[in-house]
Amino acid sequence: MRGIGPFLKDAWRLTRPYFMTSEEKWSARGLLVAIIAMNLTLVGLSVVLSFWRREFYNALQDKDWRAFLQLLFLYRNTPSGLLPGFCEVAAVHIVLAVYSVYVNQLLQIRWRRWLTSKFLTEWLADRAYYHISLTRDPGSIGTDNPDQRVSEDLRDFTDTTLSLSLGLLSNLVSLFSFVSILWSLSGAIEVLGIPIPGYMVWVALAYAVLGTWLTHLVGRPLAILSFRQQRVEADFRYALVRIRENMENIALYRGEGEESVTLRERFAAVIANWRQIMTRTKLLNSLVVGYDQVAVIFPIVVAAPRYFAGSMQLGGLMQTVGSFASVQGSMSWFIEAYAQLATWRAIVERLATFHRAIVKARAETHGGFDPVPSTDGNVRMQDVVISLPNGTKLLDGADLLLTPGHSIVLTGRSGTGKTTLFRVLAGIWPFGSGRVEIPPKSFFVPQRPYVPIGTLRHVITYPNPVDSVTQAEMLQVLRDVGLPQLCDRLDYDDNWAMRLSGGEQQRLGFARALLAKPDWIFLDEATASVDPEAEVELYKVLKQRLPNATLVSIAHRPSVAAFHERRLNLQRDVGKTGTLVASMVVPEPAGE
Repeated sequence: MRGIGPFLKDAWRLTRPYFMTSEEKWSARGLLVAIIAMNLTLVGLSVVLSFWRREFYNALQDKDWRAFLQLLFLYRNTPSGLLPGFCEVAAVHIVLAVYSVYVNQLLQIRWRRWLTSKFLTEWLADRAYYHISLTRDPGSIGTDNPDQRVSEDLRDFTDTTLSLSLGLLSNLVSLFSFVSILWSLSGAIEVLGIPIPGYMVWVALAYAVLGTWLTHLVGRPLAILSFRQQRVEADFRYALVRIRENMENIALYRGEGEESVTLRERFAAVIANWRQIMTRTKLLNSLVVGYDQVAVIFPIVVAAPRYFAGSMQLGGLMQTVGSFASVQGSMSWFIEAYAQLATWRAIVERLATFHRAIVKARAETHGGFDPVPSTDGNVRMQDVVISLPNGTKLLDGADLLLTPGHSIVLTGRSGTGKTTLFRVLAGIWPFGSGRVEIPPKSFFVPQRPYVPIGTLRHVITYPNPVDSVTQAEMLQVLRDVGLPQLCDRLDYDDNWAMRLSGGEQQRLGFARALLAKPDWIFLDEATASVDPEAEVELYKVLKQRLPNATLVSIAHRPSVAAFHERRLNLQRDVGKTGTLVASMVVPEPAGE
């Protein structure tokens, strides 16, 4: 955990943009001012009720029926001024209490919406999300489980920040409002012959300081435990999601036992950390509850001598007790909010770490590959150095020229870096340097096409809008790639990644290429999950429907090479720099 200074700076960096520089800053400030005004008015009402309580108990002691009714339903002139009746004060209090919560929730959701949009924009920009996944330390905290950072931590940050800041402000105002009242009511007391004015103020201060010190001593480990709990909970949830995403594979492997062990181990971490939180919370609650219980009777005991001596009436005693409770409660805000502060600190640490990782990933992006549009229609690499995240070089000073009309198959042993070269050409690999030129109308088909949740129309046209192609075109490409059974399901909203087999998903990758009509198509083992006959059919479809498109394929099967005029072999031994060796391909009959 970082020190308190850096932590507060992180909290301010997360809070400042919305209220100081965002496009919603004026409405945000307006809502915040409204919430503060209502909360301060509620504090003012508590001050009014302090004087009302004194007059009310005095009326009870004097058996003054008229004063009793006035103080309940109307108003009454008192030595302290005009006091409204309890019904009026209660009505105003109810309205303010209700609307302060409502406006607070309105500000929370607006702030959360803005923060979520900001984090998502930065996380997705420059493919920071992808680069973080490549470089993240498996033991890091804050960059793991980004879904939790965006969905849960941002929600809790806005909620807890407003709750703590408004609670602190209200308690400070309450403290300054009631300390003068308590000072005037408590009088002086002699200790060792020395008169101490406003002695109950000093007693409240000493009581709060002692409680705060003990609370911090007992509750300090809660911040780290809360920090860790968020992580182990997210890890357990992620393991459950992985099972949902890979149900069929797990079933085929009969992997239920292994998955059960994994889930139980991760849940055991949740339980173990939670038990530590329970133990520490038990100790903290023992202190806090005991502190609160003593605070109920403590001011009465301290003020009782003056009451029994006749120096104050019952109303004065009750006002003293109430004022002492307000002063002591305000001074004890840290004690009451300690557990929430520990949770808030953990949230801020995770969000700040996540944001720093995003900023770092985006900064590193500009040191990698940024392909420029080719002016002559060629694919070109000049003096390219491709490295792995650990610094190992795959290629050093490589040059490559691919001309349109001459399809190329890229081959090489597994692990030599063919897919990494594919990523370099796509412009998503951040580790390396050199110049890369790619024609603007290029389309990349990965081995495992991404299948978003939504209608089949959305799946087929992704990432373009659904209305970018006609329904007739969609139906035609489904038939072309061997998926006629899906033609009547275009409007079905489903988790298609779970519904479709790996081979069907790869066919959808070809369907997207047909709809895009690019000049260049880069395929990374895009037919690895279909049978050889289907592979031949899919390549034939590309050749027939897009005769002017140039294919660049990563493949191992000889049948794929038959659809290409040239071969590019990436040769590299483990731990060494590779080389690209070009040769001609002698076409073989491709599945007549």
